[in-house]
Amino acid sequence: MDELPARLRAIADLQTPEMREGAGRHEYDGTTGDMSGEGVRAGLARLGGEALEDPHDEAHARVAEEALRCLYGELEVHRSNPLVHLGELDLAGYDRGYAPEEERRRARLDQLKAWPDAADRAVETLDRLNAPIAEALLPAARGLAEGVPADAPEGVRRPALDAHAALVAHLEEAARDGDPDATLGGPALARLMGACDGVEVDLGRLAERADAERDRLMERLADSVSRIAPGRPPLETVRELVRDHPGPEGVLEEARTWTRLAVDFTRERGLAPHHDGRVRVSAAPESRRWSTAMMAWPGPAEDDGDSHYYITPPDPAWPEQDREEWLEMFSATTLPAVCVHEVAPGHHSHGRALRRAPGPVRRSFFSTAFIEGWAHYAEELCVEEGFGPYAQERIAEERALGDAEGRERFTAAHFETGVWVEALIRVTRLAVAIGVHTGEMTVQDAARRFASDTPLAGPAALSEARRAVFDPTYGRYTWGKLEIQALRERARERWAEGFTLQRFHAALLDLGAPPLGLMGTALERG
Repeated sequence: MDELPARLRAIADLQTPEMREGAGRHEYDGTTGDMSGEGVRAGLARLGGEALEDPHDEAHARVAEEALRCLYGELEVHRSNPLVHLGELDLAGYDRGYAPEEERRRARLDQLKAWPDAADRAVETLDRLNAPIAEALLPAARGLAEGVPADAPEGVRRPALDAHAALVAHLEEAARDGDPDATLGGPALARLMGACDGVEVDLGRLAERADAERDRLMERLADSVSRIAPGRPPLETVRELVRDHPGPEGVLEEARTWTRLAVDFTRERGLAPHHDGRVRVSAAPESRRWSTAMMAWPGPAEDDGDSHYYITPPDPAWPEQDREEWLEMFSATTLPAVCVHEVAPGHHSHGRALRRAPGPVRRSFFSTAFIEGWAHYAEELCVEEGFGPYAQERIAEERALGDAEGRERFTAAHFETGVWVEALIRVTRLAVAIGVHTGEMTVQDAARRFASDTPLAGPAALSEARRAVFDPTYGRYTWGKLEIQALRERARERWAEGFTLQRFHAALLDLGAPPLGLMGTALERG
């Protein structure tokens, strides 16, 4: 593990959960950060220090510091967003086998002992908690209790659960009585996006790019769907295709199949610099069930281990319609694209490269717009490189050997369709986030945009629209993808005959998960 100098330690101390799990810095095991008002002010005061030798790493560190100053000094998100505090309580990271079981058990208990103080700080600090954010995060907050070991000493377990209950009650009260307005405003959104990625953000220009991307994707979707159902409206056809999905008990097995195919394809085509490591596909822990699917890789600073690809099946207690809508996200058309995104050449492949990135800055501090942008870029990359025909051929061969019935329905056009559908949802998030936070759209307007530009309708479209309010940067998938694609075209021009995808991907991922504004270093050093 890299020893962090004081300047980098100050950055790390303000993001304990990300350091512990994403970066694999297990000196933070069993601890919670002090995200109270006083604790945050003290942490911000420690930022800054001696310049780093490498100019790119120095710029990367400055962006990380500026992002924290924006988040906590200017926007004071620790006062309004429970996610800041829920991450301090989350015990799910100890489920991964990064260390001997007894060592992880002790760390889990140590962190559980810290729950009362951390939960009390959260209740006291969250004095700007509004209703939309509180309501959206209540399931994740309640799910934290599922991670409390049943065999924990009662003197540890009971105080922790009591403190947790008080925090949940605080969120419930805010969901019921809090301010219904959670919008940031356009200038604050632009500042937030720009500070986190080292760029100046012009929301008007970005909205234009989102509209242009939407139009391109609509054309691609129409072409792919025409090969499945000629003459039929594309979105109408997609709404039928997504109803073809496995039942709750079959989702994990389907995901394992697509994971294997995605890894094999990425390795054979050399689409990522590193192809080692194993992926385990399993149901998500309760505290992670706010997401349909997610990847937890072995952090760069920890001993190597398995990547965990978590899938969230629908809750059996949900109404039947809600269960069906949730399962549509794992349809035979969309699940392959999800697996490419989460596994290879998406997040898992990226995680393998992060382990080799040089220096503690690149192995510790990550741009979420780059992380999600890379994985989203990987989806269309797989269309370009022929994953659809590859998978169609492999599935046909395996079915002849007794594989599951029904796989003959899958064609290359189905994979492409799934990629365009996922991309349309994500580009609509970008347009809607800008519209809502600049005041040009209401949530109802945003829901109508989802209903017109994606297969989502009714409650599903409204749910996505509401997410814009409590997750204002959820357009990061498309933004990151567009920036990576634009950089790739610059690399083609600069490197000319020397350009290859392998060279470009290796140079880019050598930077770790850089702020979008610093990706150009890949062209200079690649």
